[in-house]
Amino acid sequence: MTRLVKDFIEIKDYATLDQLIERLVAVRDELPASAEAEVKMKGDDIFGRQLSISFYRPQTSEEVECDARYAHAYRESRERELSRLQEELGVECRVPRNRSRRLRIVA
Repeated sequence: MTRLVKDFIEIKDYATLDQLIERLVAVRDELPASAEAEVKMKGDDIFGRQLSISFYRPQTSEEVECDARYAHAYRESRERELSRLQEELGVECRVPRNRSRRLRIVA
């Protein structure tokens, strides 16, 4: 299962309703099936209004590689911080590692 990333498209330049509809149809056709797209209007009368479309897309291979690199560094930093706090407090906390527990349903 791949992670999904929230992405945005902003539509600023549209003069007529037909141009706007054509642009929205083109954007919709480019979106993946599981996009869960949302449309919002942003801006004001002074700086102008724009449509913002947010949607979910799968991560690219470059993003997956980058996340993998930083996930390892993040995990190490959290472990160092936990060790430092344990030494400071004089308490040793054990974190369970991948224990699978079964859920018991009692009627």
